[in-house]
Amino acid sequence: MVALQLSHVEARYSRKVIYADASTPEIAGGQLTALVGANAAGKSTLFRRIAGQLSGGGIVTLSGASPQDLRYMPQDTGMTAALSVYESVILSLKQGRGGWRLDAGELAAVDGILQRLNIAGLADAPLAELSGGQRQMVSIAQTLVSRPRVVLMDEPTSALDLYRQYEVLDLLRRYAAETGAVVILALHDLNQVMRACAMTIAVADGRIVATGPTLETLNPDLLRALYGIEARVETCSRGCPMMIVDRVLELQ
Repeated sequence: MVALQLSHVEARYSRKVIYADASTPEIAGGQLTALVGANAAGKSTLFRRIAGQLSGGGIVTLSGASPQDLRYMPQDTGMTAALSVYESVILSLKQGRGGWRLDAGELAAVDGILQRLNIAGLADAPLAELSGGQRQMVSIAQTLVSRPRVVLMDEPTSALDLYRQYEVLDLLRRYAAETGAVVILALHDLNQVMRACAMTIAVADGRIVATGPTLETLNPDLLRALYGIEARVETCSRGCPMMIVDRVLELQ
């Protein structure tokens, strides 16, 4: 089983320190973990530090995986290349592998991820002609095609319609369970977090303020501190947890 742990991690842009002492308990693979927090709280910065794109002190420990097993899907993927969907997924698969010849197993991996995401019909479509939601689905395919052991996704459902949101979250939950991978998703919809994610990491102002089981972590006090809302978690008639916002608090 793969695991990820942060110990006194620092993240900086040039001389500006965003995180000074970020630590977590061991984040186990095999399940989804959410990264939550308000806009500009530091979610993308933390992902970039874990992915090795930012410098800083401290230790990012991967157990059962190497840095080469990590894939990071940023919020803005900037798809401007003159490639088809199929070509772009092949390119993602071959990065870091050396050479461009494809064997039968690699072709099967590309075909398989497009089918699993129900976008095989877009295989020949140029990236430039895709809708925002379609581009996001292609980004997910590019991220998963090499079957990484550590997956970081920044708002992977933000451009998707409601059906696709839940389809993708279910696929990612099954991917984590099948592969034992650490899968961390930055999400804003806390009802989706409670439905899909076993663990939650909460950040605010460049600090990790809580890490733990989702339904224990997303309590009214934390929701007030993170988002400035008065909210509670109730259980629906089918036994599923759901967050209800009672009011927005005045900013101090």
